[in-house]
Amino acid sequence: MTIKILAISGALRAASTNTALLRAAQQLAPEGVEIEIYEGARDLPYFDQDLEGEPPASVVDLRERIAAADGVLIATPEYNYSIPGVLKNLLDWASRPYGESVLTDKPVAIMGASMSGFGTVRAQNHLRDVFHWLDSKVVTKPEVHVGQNHTRFDEQGNLTDETSRGLIAGLIAALVLKVDRVGVAA
Repeated sequence: MTIKILAISGALRAASTNTALLRAAQQLAPEGVEIEIYEGARDLPYFDQDLEGEPPASVVDLRERIAAADGVLIATPEYNYSIPGVLKNLLDWASRPYGESVLTDKPVAIMGASMSGFGTVRAQNHLRDVFHWLDSKVVTKPEVHVGQNHTRFDEQGNLTDETSRGLIAGLIAALVLKVDRVGVAA
């Protein structure tokens, strides 16, 4: 049986190191784990509760992809000590309408890269708060905070830092364990 992970980047920029982290995760995924990178965040309108009854096609697609995935892997930058608006918007759409969130009980793992020495510690903490409210099953360890990202990737956007690669492999393994545990409980 293949475990399907939907990977979501909190960055839209083509050369984003957070999206590059997701590509590294694809390379590091063990046999039997398929990681698909979601590329529709740019197409989501701003969350508008008036549209919940008949959501746009891009929102329906997002919700269907999350629902079909066994787990979710998020790579987030840190903007102004928090998560980017594009990621918050995506999570708002995925969590609505109230009581019908496709993220409830969904195993989720978080990682991120930034220029700072702290990586994305604060953004990841804010994401954990959001997922706590949504009753998602968040992987707590290992934490993957790739700081000084400009030194960890080559010119083609490949993650070259072996410590970071090892942490990502560990995070994927922990997410797979969380998927297995949630599957047993269901």
